[in-house]
Amino acid sequence: MAWSDSYLDAVLIPLGLLVPAAYHLWLWRAVRRRPLRSTLGINAATRRLWVFAMMKDNEKKAVLVVQSLRNVIMGSTLVATTSVLLCTGVAAVLSSTYAVKKPLSEAVFGAHGERVVALKYGALLATFLLAFLCHSLAICALNQATFLVNALSPAAASAAAAPLRLPGVTRDYVADVLERGFLLNLAGNRLFFAGAPLLLWILGPVLPCICSIAMVPVLYNMDMVVSDDKGIVDGGRDGAANAKVEIMDVIGNDESMQVV
Repeated sequence: MAWSDSYLDAVLIPLGLLVPAAYHLWLWRAVRRRPLRSTLGINAATRRLWVFAMMKDNEKKAVLVVQSLRNVIMGSTLVATTSVLLCTGVAAVLSSTYAVKKPLSEAVFGAHGERVVALKYGALLATFLLAFLCHSLAICALNQATFLVNALSPAAASAAAAPLRLPGVTRDYVADVLERGFLLNLAGNRLFFAGAPLLLWILGPVLPCICSIAMVPVLYNMDMVVSDDKGIVDGGRDGAANAKVEIMDVIGNDESMQVV
């Protein structure tokens, strides 16, 4: 393969991969240092508050727990099904005797060799299969969290105290299982989004590079909280690694929850 035919792929495709990777590394560091400055940290703390509240008054809110988690599971199921359909389409193109690349071979920039085409479709398959795997694991974790929230509620514990007292199975464990499901859901969504530039790579290396760079400001506006009042969204001036959810006893047996 001549360098003149492949230099665009060798330059633009790594650049299109490097920019989103650098953004997500920065996002991970930002969430670890100041979690309440990002929607990811705020949502994680809110989910922990939510699961504690659902477990506290589960006798009245058991249906709400099932319906809320069912909506998330339906979203993961939709994305997982779409990923499998896209993988099936890519596999059908690879196994087809019709040379799909011929009509486009003279209309796009970059390399057109068989190895490059195989690399394009192989990257597509790997990305969508990983997205499917993440969403499948997210569905398993969310289903498990649904059982744990209802099983470890005070009402269920009073009805059958002995069987429910398992070592290590606490409210924090339930919240961790729920958070694991949402993190897998987030990873699956980001992998699914990464499939868009790879699909455009079929048309040449210019469009995927532009798409990857354009996605960064969109994701930034989704992930970060922008506010003029620093006291509202500041996650702690000491650079705390994670937001903590404290349970404070108030009057009698009532409890109030707050994020610190």
